[in-house]
Amino acid sequence: MEGVSMVINTNTTANTAASMLEASNANLSKSLERLSSGSKIVTAQDNPSGLAVSMEFSAQSSDITAAQSNVADANSFTQTQDGYLQQVATALNQMSQLAVEAQDSTITDSDRSLYNQEYQQLGSYIANVATKAFNGVSLFNGANNTVTIDGDGSSWTMGAVNLGNGTAYATAEGDTVSSTSAASTALTDVTSAISQLAKDRATVGANEARLSYTSNQLSVEQTNVESANSAVSDVNVATESSNYSQLSVLVQSGTAMLAQANALPQNALKLIENLV
Repeated sequence: MEGVSMVINTNTTANTAASMLEASNANLSKSLERLSSGSKIVTAQDNPSGLAVSMEFSAQSSDITAAQSNVADANSFTQTQDGYLQQVATALNQMSQLAVEAQDSTITDSDRSLYNQEYQQLGSYIANVATKAFNGVSLFNGANNTVTIDGDGSSWTMGAVNLGNGTAYATAEGDTVSSTSAASTALTDVTSAISQLAKDRATVGANEARLSYTSNQLSVEQTNVESANSAVSDVNVATESSNYSQLSVLVQSGTAMLAQANALPQNALKLIENLV
């Protein structure tokens, strides 16, 4: 029986085939995990350094998202301010008109009292606007409000608007148009208030513009960070699908070869039986 080499006591061929099949099965399972999760880093052992980088990118993305939320809230704050100021502008324009009309020498003081009633109501409206708040934060008390504008925690202070006591608005509110002289004074004060309103609306507009630019910049930064994180952690479906197919073939062929290796001792046994 020279040239025949079969081992019965220890089936080395089967052990080798089983070991390779086990490795192929493990790789196939890992490939399936990647495809099902969409991530090529399923566990820390897959890519320790890549996992660390991905975690840093994820944290940065979360910080940017928080900053975007802050900027959006601040933008809503300024838009609310401007909405109120538009109405204040309408009220001041009407007050100015009443102050001019009250100086007409052909009308009586009784007529002026009617003009004054409207003037006082408009002044009361402006005084009420000065008390308005956004989510509990005063809109027009002249206090500075800071906004976190990036994921690093950097902040920016918005320009403030004051409609309260000591302002040109308050002075105009306290006037009357019940006489020609009073109406003349009121007109001067309302004109000053309109001039101040122009400055305040410009301040609010500048705040809105800055917040809009910041929001756009954060959106671009968020996209870039997420793209970088995707390159590190997201699975390439096309590549991994090809890898999965290759591993499936290896598992199938490994299973077949293991069956063949396990059959070798049986062949040796038959050979011995033929010799007996």
